[in-house]
Amino acid sequence: MNRFLLASFISMLSLSFYATGQPKSMSKAKVTHQTELNKKGDSSIVYYGVASYYADKFTGRQTATGAAYSHSGNTAACNVLPLGTWIRVTNLKNDKKIILQVNDRLHAKNNRLVDLTKSAAGKLGYIKSGLARVKVEVLGKKKPKV
Repeated sequence: MNRFLLASFISMLSLSFYATGQPKSMSKAKVTHQTELNKKGDSSIVYYGVASYYADKFTGRQTATGAAYSHSGNTAACNVLPLGTWIRVTNLKNDKKIILQVNDRLHAKNNRLVDLTKSAAGKLGYIKSGLARVKVEVLGKKKPKV
């Protein structure tokens, strides 16, 4: 009887592996965090991970801060930083950068670092691919001077 249960359990695990194409632990996007020195010699908090952008269906919906979402805004959703935080997002593939404010949260099961507006994703050059490896530098609560 125990051999039968063990064989059934192994079969179920195999089926779940082949159904998803990879184990769940491998499908999670890795987010790393570190402190780096900026050009002025000050230390800043930096995250590395994957960025996506909002689907069209979210246009006009309320964000976590209460503002209505717009594809043309310079905002982002992030689960690791406080709402209202200003960030500089750099596409690691092409070194394009943009400054945004965190005004929303990602779904709890979403493993990405940030979700940007469609216009921000366009400025970073990843609309066609839908995802990009990015560097996110924390700039603070005050809007940075450009």
